[in-house]
Amino acid sequence: MGDQMGDRASMRNKLTAVQVKKAGDGKHYDGGGLVLVRKGGVGKWVFRYSHLGRRREMGIGSQAELTLADARRIRDQWASELAKGHDPIDSRNAQRAAERDAVSREDPTLEDMAIEAFEARKASLRGEGTRGRWMSPLDLHVIPKIGRKRMSKIHQKDIKDALSPIWRKKHPTAQKAINRIRIVFTHARLAGFDCDPFTVHAAEHMLGVVKHEPRHVPATRWQDIPDLYQALTQRGNHASCLALRWAILTVVRSMAVRGARFDEIEGDVWTVPVDRIKGHEGRVREFRVPLSAEAQAVAKLCSEFSDNLLFPGLRGTPISDVAVNKMLRSTGIEGTLHGLRTSFRTWVQDNQVCTYEVAETVLGHTIGNKVERSYARSDLLEPRRVVLDAWARFATGQDAKVVPISAGKSG
Repeated sequence: MGDQMGDRASMRNKLTAVQVKKAGDGKHYDGGGLVLVRKGGVGKWVFRYSHLGRRREMGIGSQAELTLADARRIRDQWASELAKGHDPIDSRNAQRAAERDAVSREDPTLEDMAIEAFEARKASLRGEGTRGRWMSPLDLHVIPKIGRKRMSKIHQKDIKDALSPIWRKKHPTAQKAINRIRIVFTHARLAGFDCDPFTVHAAEHMLGVVKHEPRHVPATRWQDIPDLYQALTQRGNHASCLALRWAILTVVRSMAVRGARFDEIEGDVWTVPVDRIKGHEGRVREFRVPLSAEAQAVAKLCSEFSDNLLFPGLRGTPISDVAVNKMLRSTGIEGTLHGLRTSFRTWVQDNQVCTYEVAETVLGHTIGNKVERSYARSDLLEPRRVVLDAWARFATGQDAKVVPISAGKSG
């Protein structure tokens, strides 16, 4: 009621510059919906109006920044918008959004540019970047701190400050993050935005040199493999036990093992599809794994519990890394699922079992440069079969003594 009386009074008595200057706390009406609101000695200008029967108040600026004439001019601008049937607040929000979009088109934020760079690259990443979580180092350590900064405004100190907390404590992660930032800056620069990739190089220089000693994956000694295999056999036909036995016998990576399917096995060959093979998109191909008699026996055991996945988890999805490594730890024998590959490779090396090329191909490693690979196209399936048969006999305790294999040996 008081506001309505104030409005009617304001129609008769408009404010003067002197009144505005001397105004105390309270509401001071100028007419046409313009009100000076003062509280605690501070004033602000408000435009009061009704739209579609709804009473609204729109702040148009502080008394310290706007004179009475300025406030009236802005009030008239928004009153004109109201006369057209538009809600002034909605119109202003739309205007500000358009201005932000215009700025973003000319000078995007680091977060927006990172997303754009990722979208441009993800077709070349395995699983379109989801498997390697390309954005993860940025999302965790960079974007929360400087993601809203415009590319042209980012200083090397901003990057340095964002990564300093993890530069030495979590250096591999920090290195991934700064490599991603470098890609983002290069992408932005090539897209024509105002930024300099040297900023990232300068930030890395400021962060300093880190002498990082990589931690090797714990691996079971090859001499302990027969004991481990026997322990797993005695524990029964649990999915985690069978998965570990399969991993020992085939020597493939964790993802390939845990996602193994019966329809990937034909006779004594298991073909791992490209979506479970480590490597860049377009640079990997399916991988054939010769199955020893023992590996085929494990597959037969698995078929008694499932007709889809060899090693299903509780929810019908592939068994987890955690479950398999937990089973391995329960045997009391040191090692990890991934470390079993090292066990095999060390067994080969210590006993001179086969050539370097055969051993590395068993592990699915790329051998030679691009030119060499263009001529040497064999996947060495038969030499690998001989080696994995010998490895299976050793793992199961059938051959206590390791005898070098002639197949695949040089000279």
